[in-house]
Amino acid sequence: MNTDRRGRLTVTLCRDLPDFADLAAEWDALHRRCPTATPFQSHAWLHSWWLSYGTSGRLRVVLARRDGRLIGAAPLMLVHRPMPLLVPMGGSISDFFDILVDGDDTAAAVTALERGLHRAAAHTVVDLREVRPDASANLLFEAWSGARSSLTDSTCMELPAEPIEALIGRMTGSRAQRARAKLRRIDTLGIECRPAPVHRVAGAIGTLLRLHELQWLGRGVNPEHLRPRFCAHLVRSTRRMVRDGEASVREFLLDGEVVAADLSFRSARLTGGYLYGADPRLRERKVDVSSMLLREIAREAEGLDRGVLSLLRGAEQYKGNWGPVPVVNQRLLMARSTLQPLMRLRETQVTVRDRAADTVKTRFPAARDWRGRLSELPAAGLAFIGRS
Repeated sequence: MNTDRRGRLTVTLCRDLPDFADLAAEWDALHRRCPTATPFQSHAWLHSWWLSYGTSGRLRVVLARRDGRLIGAAPLMLVHRPMPLLVPMGGSISDFFDILVDGDDTAAAVTALERGLHRAAAHTVVDLREVRPDASANLLFEAWSGARSSLTDSTCMELPAEPIEALIGRMTGSRAQRARAKLRRIDTLGIECRPAPVHRVAGAIGTLLRLHELQWLGRGVNPEHLRPRFCAHLVRSTRRMVRDGEASVREFLLDGEVVAADLSFRSARLTGGYLYGADPRLRERKVDVSSMLLREIAREAEGLDRGVLSLLRGAEQYKGNWGPVPVVNQRLLMARSTLQPLMRLRETQVTVRDRAADTVKTRFPAARDWRGRLSELPAAGLAFIGRS
């Protein structure tokens, strides 16, 4: 507890799911006030994720308040393997991690969260995955009073938040001509894009996952995408996020039949396509699905204040056709000074695992195709390929 001219600062640790559920309104307000927040820090996403994937007794959410007003939050959880760690809520199906800080009270929020996290990590290492270069979590890392280390994590590809024609205008002449021809083909076929309202989200998500399984048939679909818990999480979270203007589910119809569907998320400065499914027959009709989806996501991202259209994790070749900028996420390790040896051990484990992942990608290029990236693989199962 601390007091300055602006009021009293308090730090608490939320460990119970009902208490976290009750935070929805003030969490959402803080999410809107945090300039670096991504969709994966929304209460809808995190609460739903915990219902599908959380373990009772492991919730660890550090909360900072000034005179009762929530100004900072670090959504974490406790795991015991391969050692005691505090890691982000959201797990491997979330593309980014960040803390939430009030944009008008950032310094105090970071100071309070550092103090609270230092207490919460009395016997654990803090291991924060997928931290964007501009994330507020970097401020927490800089303020950390103990041992710390930074490693590289996934590469993301980003475009400016502009209409598709402006994105095509950034291409070379021949490549731009091919991109326009692909979009004309889509329009000539009469493919219609239909956003799903809140009451149709469940059905649209079911269609998306069915098409997603179909498009990967015989090519090794990510098994997590076929599990009921993943579907339940997407339906729960997306209903709220569509309602709040943080997500869109679109269906693409050809001759009255849904032949593709996608899910995209957005926050104040970032929009990104999360998951899609497409009927393989579209290839026979010479439909470029990535161009079709990107045009709709670009419309959604248009007008963001200094915003980006993120192609999310992975540097697949089709993304490179649009001339995106590669952005490398960071992995931040922190521990009390007395736990520095344990943190160094964790650093070594991560380094060895990353080298093994590089070997797999070199020898088995097709392994990259699980939702376009190795880092999406769930923790259970193929954890040795770069996921803890």
